Amino acid sequence: MKIIVVGSGGAVGKAAADALAVRNEVITVNRTSGDVQADLEDINSIRAMYEKVGKVDAVVSAIGHGHFGAVHEMTTEQFMKGINHKVMPQINLVLEGFKYLNDGGSFAITSGVLNRDPIAGGSCAAAANGAIDGFVKGAAVDMPRGIRINAVSPEVLEVSRQKYDGFFHGHVHVSSEAVGLAYCKAVEGCLNGQVLIVE
Repeated sequence: MKIIVVGSGGAVGKAAADALAVRNEVITVNRTSGDVQADLEDINSIRAMYEKVGKVDAVVSAIGHGHFGAVHEMTTEQFMKGINHKVMPQINLVLEGFKYLNDGGSFAITSGVLNRDPIAGGSCAAAANGAIDGFVKGAAVDMPRGIRINAVSPEVLEVSRQKYDGFFHGHVHVSSEAVGLAYCKAVEGCLNGQVLIVE
């Protein structure tokens, strides 16, 4: 299969790209590196990416970030970081991707642990993850041409332990291999409308 992996420069995206590349042709997409460069927060850049790559069998997205901070101190602008930097770029990848996705293809986008296992200061990320999970479940029933859509929702990766030190007290860290396998299941398997939890 020919698969776009957006965000392959991050820990989650690298896990997905490495696992899928074992059996497939993977095209990596990042803001400043990879096979193709694109700004996923710019709809025109998403369209240009698809034009450049052409028809594919799957699109994987492992992008996005949000604001971390106490909810009573959060501004609307800070809260919207989760929507503008994680939710909408991934949804736009789906909305713009249909005409480039082959029949029977699939989308796999990424949420995360915080909407099911909250931490202090994580309400923005929790809301973004919940929006992504809800979109996947709702969109799955409308998918045309045998196309599937799933989300992967990983715990914090072992390789990211130091980066998030002090935030995820008591959380189990998961291996890159386990996360990669979840994307393989989402893309190469038969599931539709599922949130694949890795914990």
